[in-house]
Amino acid sequence: MKILKCDLCEHKEKGETFEKWMDALKPHYFTAHADVMRDSSKTEADMNKWMLENRARFEATPNNSA
Repeated sequence: MKILKCDLCEHKEKGETFEKWMDALKPHYFTAHADVMRDSSKTEADMNKWMLENRARFEATPNNSA
């Protein structure tokens, strides 16, 4: 199990895989960072970049006791 902070704030979520961590983070992102989610200037390339950067961050994080 890994515990990582949100990429935009100090909020933490846990997940066994990147996908599970991302799913756990979604409710927080939609409420705390709604402006980012609604930003119409973001493209699919921006989303792919976020996925690559955060997957790398997840993979680089050691397992935590939760």
